[in-house]
Amino acid sequence: MVTTVRLVSLLLVSLVIYISGTAQCSVTKHSDPNPAEFVKSSCRATRYPVLCVHSLLAYASVIHRSDRQLAMTALSVSISRTRSSGSFLKKMSKARGMKVRERRAVQDCVETIGDSVERLKQSFKELGRTGLGEDFAWHMSNVQTWVSAALTDDSTCLDGFAGSAMNGNVKSGIKERVLHVAQVTSNALALVNHFASTHPTHSP
Repeated sequence: MVTTVRLVSLLLVSLVIYISGTAQCSVTKHSDPNPAEFVKSSCRATRYPVLCVHSLLAYASVIHRSDRQLAMTALSVSISRTRSSGSFLKKMSKARGMKVRERRAVQDCVETIGDSVERLKQSFKELGRTGLGEDFAWHMSNVQTWVSAALTDDSTCLDGFAGSAMNGNVKSGIKERVLHVAQVTSNALALVNHFASTHPTHSP
């Protein structure tokens, strides 16, 4: 009889511990939402939300729930893809069989996309310098200016292929890549702007 009572008591204690632990786990999960959901939610503020999620979701564990880290990751992805497009353009500029006007447009693109990479790198470094204080707005203004300039470089590249006379495989191949880069960079700028608008600052 005593043994039975002790057994029942142990089972009750174990049940209480289990329920308590489960409740605590539930509270923890509720108070610390999934980082992936944070990325998806933040991407709704961008112009190309599907591309935003596709580009950044793999970095959710690094981004966690930080607007600053989200913006920095978006810029890093933009740098990587813009640089990749620049390498593609360099190879294209040496391809045979292009018209003189096409080759000149490709060479101009190599230069402007190169400028875009440099401006994005500047933006990334500047964003890394941001912090609380009176200099925050100044740093963010620089970041926004350089990312906007990078977007202008992408548009300038595409402008060189305007008109039906430039239609063909060269134009279509370059347009697809540069448009992708422009969309990724546009998303990065939107996330930078969001961070700038929500980040707390101290008055001087």
